[in-house]
Amino acid sequence: MPTSDQAKKRMLTDERRRTANKGVSSSMKTAMKNVLNAETPEAAQAALPTAMKMVDKAAKKNIIHANAAARSKSRLTRAAR
Repeated sequence: MPTSDQAKKRMLTDERRRTANKGVSSSMKTAMKNVLNAETPEAAQAALPTAMKMVDKAAKKNIIHANAAARSKSRLTRAAR
């Protein structure tokens, strides 16, 4: 357990950020799965813009690295063909 006041505050802010980041990350992964597990190519194409948007948002918030976002977007594009 933290002993200093600053460490206690830091623990609280870390927890708040962790839960917020988890929500963004989870939404991104769900959107990606919707593209990858689509029944038809048309359904995959329809789900692709949403997935791209979620990946970009996660990269902008530094939840995932920019290069990881680019790699994910490339893989999603290839999978949606």
